[in-house]
Amino acid sequence: MKNKDILIIGCGAIAHEINEIIKLNNWDNVRLKCLNADLHNTPKKLPKKIKEIIDLNLKEYSKIFLAYADCGTGGLIDSMLKGYDIERLEGAHCYEFYAGSKLFKDLSNREIGTFYLTDFLVKNFDRLIIDGLGLSKHPSLKDEYFKNYKNIVYLAQKLNDDSELKAKDCADYLNLEFSIHYTGLDNFENQLNKAVK
Repeated sequence: MKNKDILIIGCGAIAHEINEIIKLNNWDNVRLKCLNADLHNTPKKLPKKIKEIIDLNLKEYSKIFLAYADCGTGGLIDSMLKGYDIERLEGAHCYEFYAGSKLFKDLSNREIGTFYLTDFLVKNFDRLIIDGLGLSKHPSLKDEYFKNYKNIVYLAQKLNDDSELKAKDCADYLNLEFSIHYTGLDNFENQLNKAVK
């Protein structure tokens, strides 16, 4: 028999923010299960991993919400979800749901060759980008991977001088122009609110 709790299945890259939103809203009936953020380096594996979590929990919860956007799967997450009555976050990726579609579209139109950072990516840049993409072992790959990028935009969820400095260091490492936009969590929280209500 299903309990009345709601399950959010989310990406580990946004777990901190989801937990913060859950606490701020006193959602005592909301549970969170996260997959490893490293899966973003192999997005084609995401739908299968998400499906495994859904199938393990489908009978236990009154509702499941997927705290993933498309995340580079080319529509594979949406195809997998067709067999379920489960909604996901709107947008192509976390940059869009943090910034909101309008701001993200404006930023993309200004410069298509933009590499985006979030608070999580700033904190984990060395692990996910430098080590995860093999740049520590093969530094010459940096120019190959990032040759079409012109700038970095840091979409900050929280104002933090240390994170801003680290984000600037990331831009310097990649030899890209740097700018910052404070997004907060409003757009993200609004989407989770719709899922929980």
